[in-house]
Amino acid sequence: MEPVNATTLPAPGLAAAADPVAARRSVAAWLLACCALVFAMVVVGGATRLTHSGLSIVEWQPFIGTLPPLSDADWAAQFEKYKLTPEFKLRNHDMDVEGFKSIFWWEYFHRLLGRLIGVAFFLPLAWFWVRGQLDRPLKWKLAGIFVLGGLQGAMGWYMVKSGLVDDPRVSQFRLTAHLGLALLIFAAMFWVAHGLLRPAASGAPRALRRAGLAFAVLVFAMALTGGLVAGIRAGFAYNTWPLMNGHWVPPEILMIEPWWRNFGYNMATVQFVHRTLALVVLACAWLLAWRVLATPASGREARLAAGTVAAAVLAQVTLGIATLLAVVPVGLGTAHQGGAVVVLACALWLARALR
Repeated sequence: MEPVNATTLPAPGLAAAADPVAARRSVAAWLLACCALVFAMVVVGGATRLTHSGLSIVEWQPFIGTLPPLSDADWAAQFEKYKLTPEFKLRNHDMDVEGFKSIFWWEYFHRLLGRLIGVAFFLPLAWFWVRGQLDRPLKWKLAGIFVLGGLQGAMGWYMVKSGLVDDPRVSQFRLTAHLGLALLIFAAMFWVAHGLLRPAASGAPRALRRAGLAFAVLVFAMALTGGLVAGIRAGFAYNTWPLMNGHWVPPEILMIEPWWRNFGYNMATVQFVHRTLALVVLACAWLLAWRVLATPASGREARLAAGTVAAAVLAQVTLGIATLLAVVPVGLGTAHQGGAVVVLACALWLARALR
């Protein structure tokens, strides 16, 4: 049987064009550039959280809020609004304007990056759409991603609002949903882009293809447990490894009644679940990599992706342990959050290469 050449196949997701290969590469490059922006967004979001900057801007102004304070009077007005928040009253009551600026900028750049992503996605989408370079199925996929982006912005403000009422901490569930939406948007864009760049099918067995997809879902779930860890600041407790303060299973793991609340509110339980799932992901990554490398029909790209996945997960677990032992410094904590996106990208690459 004659081998399939990806460059000779019809361009999936693209309308007829003079050069369909160049057209699909342009769309894929745009989507991958947006993936890079979302990755930066997640990293900046991690730094914003770890520097306790997320509650410094108390209003949601999608358009007016694009400009930062430009005068001393503007800064004073912003600071007066912040003084009304529970975070200032309970934690930062001795903060001055200069101290306020140090936390304001992290949240400002986080929001500004969100606006930039919206523009970077919408304008090229409109361009490709008007030029007729997208067929109907791809239009629906990209429109869905755009809707997810709008929901992400709304979820971000919904999360911030939870920390402006009584307790100066955002809801761990809203924080996890905010992170989950970001990862879902990243995954959707990455998946579509890879499909445009690599339309040829893999010869991998069906069971292996399913295993690759299941592993990507497992990585996504692990990242969500990391969101809960961050939300209740469980990383600042049990800063030992491999034992948790001298126990394989901490005795406090089910101390809250009813029992199911422990999985969202108990530091011991939430961290234990994250630790355990990280080891499960590590074992699955290496097992899956071994299966792919032992199956020549999986293809060269899938074998390369499998090796990358195994290395990326090992690096992420090592980074997570270092972050825990160092009691979550800003640099390591931010790198660990960014590492979750890298691992997800590698898992998606492997799953897509096996299909």
